[in-house]
Amino acid sequence: MDEHEQRFLDLAVEQARTGWDEGGVPIGAALVHDGEVLAVGRNRRVQLGSAIRHGETDCLENAGRQPARVYRESVLYTTLSPCYMCAGTVVLYGIPRVVVGENRSFQASEDWLRSHGVKIDVVDDAECRRLMERMMAERPEVWAEDIGEES
Repeated sequence: MDEHEQRFLDLAVEQARTGWDEGGVPIGAALVHDGEVLAVGRNRRVQLGSAIRHGETDCLENAGRQPARVYRESVLYTTLSPCYMCAGTVVLYGIPRVVVGENRSFQASEDWLRSHGVKIDVVDDAECRRLMERMMAERPEVWAEDIGEES
């Protein structure tokens, strides 16, 4: 990953930290088109009482309506491997590449995304791992809820 891409992942990490500080799940995302950041977002399920505001879906919501070609030319940077809901959104809008900060804590959809032609790059970022390790240690019940499991 070059320095520009690291900057985009760092924006997602910054969002994840903000989400943690707000009492939520520390997952962030950034949507980048042609080297320009269209939007950032963070998991805000706890903060908004939402069933679907994961980092990736919040980011796409913040990007607003875009022409289909914009999504098909964009890269989504996310601190954690996407769940199936977020992966479905990637496929629906034709986002061709997802850069994943880490997938040791959670990994569900990567093979499915690849089977739909999405390029997945896992960078195994140490800060992304630390954020999720802290989440699982300090707020395991919130994490379980976030991924649809019983705590």
